[in-house]
Amino acid sequence: MSRIQANLLLLFAAAIWGGGFVAQSTAMKSIGPFWFIGLRFAVATVVVLPFVLMESRKARQPLTSRNWLSFVMIGVALFGGAATQQLGLLTTTVTNSSFITGLYVVFVPVIAVIFMRRSPHWIIWPAALMALCGIYLLSGGSLSSLTTGDLLTVICALFWAAQITLAGSAVNETARPLAISAIQFAVTAALALAVAALVEPISLASIQAALGEILYVGIFSSGLAFALQVIGQRYTTAPQAAIFLSSEALFGASLGALVLGETMGPLGYAGCALMFAAMLAVELVPELVRRRNAAA
Repeated sequence: MSRIQANLLLLFAAAIWGGGFVAQSTAMKSIGPFWFIGLRFAVATVVVLPFVLMESRKARQPLTSRNWLSFVMIGVALFGGAATQQLGLLTTTVTNSSFITGLYVVFVPVIAVIFMRRSPHWIIWPAALMALCGIYLLSGGSLSSLTTGDLLTVICALFWAAQITLAGSAVNETARPLAISAIQFAVTAALALAVAALVEPISLASIQAALGEILYVGIFSSGLAFALQVIGQRYTTAPQAAIFLSSEALFGASLGALVLGETMGPLGYAGCALMFAAMLAVELVPELVRRRNAAA
């Protein structure tokens, strides 16, 4: 595969994820947020299972009880992220949700500094400041204008960052990314369905009304886009992959405007641009500095 083809695959994956924000928002016209989360991740579990079986046949070592526990904890973090994001979409726009969620890129290294005592790259701190300024501008220059959904989505980005950090450690230890995906999807589905059964009404008609969104997010956002990401990143550079995958936020905002008619003021767009710049800086600057040092 050529680098251009690989980058186009990554761009397609980002577009699928961007469309997922719209699907998550429109689904809640028919179904409760926890039923939607539970059903989408149940579908995602089924989609990933055949690939897990293939992976397990090639595995050199069996999984230990400690590995299984770590997989479950990753699922708990994923549930926290999915729940806060979905609840946030009740009172925030797809545009705000897509850009604020993308801040997990900035939060991942911050979590590594706080909990793992890893020395951060210098770009982390200016990027974090840029992200905070971006949220401030997104609110229209007044933090009191931030909705409950915006604040929930900030918490979502923190959960996403925790999930990525835990999953990264587990992958390095077990070399079983597909098993991790299946377990975290299954745990999220089970937790969400348990909560939904307690607090949300459900009917066959509501499931049928949201079935398109459930299948889109379950099959395409979780199954297909994940596969495209894995394939594409094998044939391109890390900086280019970061740029194309970060465009998820841009696709989410664009589709929110086209499909849902969402708009925002000049300050909001400036805030989105600042947050997007922070995401790219965290991904690109360390890699570019490393390459320059290697060349020297």
